[in-house]
Amino acid sequence: MAGSTAKPVEALSFEEALTELEGVVRALESGSAPLDQSIAAYERGVALHKRCEAALARARARVEAITLGEDGTPTTGPLDKDGGTQRH
Repeated sequence: MAGSTAKPVEALSFEEALTELEGVVRALESGSAPLDQSIAAYERGVALHKRCEAALARARARVEAITLGEDGTPTTGPLDKDGGTQRH
């Protein structure tokens, strides 16, 4: 669980945040920690979840999908919010 030596959430990569979040979930599910530690871990888990969601949102914004135009020519365009491609 989160300790005084834990890296700030903002400094974690997506992979680090996800791995730590998985550990927090396992620890909370075990129910073995005292209440104060569980609350602190839950708060850290919320921050880690937000970090992961933000990283995924940034990645999604960068992804381009390849589609075929009406003439069969491949084109690229950003994904829309529903996961489809925007056509120009």
